[in-house]
Amino acid sequence: MGMEWLKTGAFFGSIMFALMGVVIFLLAFVIIDKLTPYNLWEEIVEKQNRALALVVAAMSLGICIIVAAAIHG
Repeated sequence: MGMEWLKTGAFFGSIMFALMGVVIFLLAFVIIDKLTPYNLWEEIVEKQNRALALVVAAMSLGICIIVAAAIHG
């Protein structure tokens, strides 16, 4: 294993893919938040809805896995 990850192209490519993944995740989360009949952030933070927090966490992991597979593949 060499120092290939230090090359400029590989480094900036990794940064671009990471930023692209975060942006896609945020867009997907905002879309899902708009599709639900209530405000997810208010329900989780202010009303302490732990069941909804668990569902949103699972949804977030699912979206992240899909985005990572799409970028990697």
